[in-house]
Amino acid sequence: MVLEEASPRISLPVGLLALVPVAWYGLGSSLVAAAVSAVNVVFILGCLYVAFGPVDGHHEPEPRSSGTS
Repeated sequence: MVLEEASPRISLPVGLLALVPVAWYGLGSSLVAAAVSAVNVVFILGCLYVAFGPVDGHHEPEPRSSGTS
């Protein structure tokens, strides 16, 4: 599989790999800071999941009226 063909929803688990360095940071530093970082990573991945998801329905723009009846 070529990287350009990967669906954003398929590549989401790859983004979860960002939690590995966050866990390492938490073990070597502040657990509170690591927890906040983990929440940020999950929040960003959730936003990307929604943003790159399929669009429901197809909306056509309404035709503009010329102002005359």
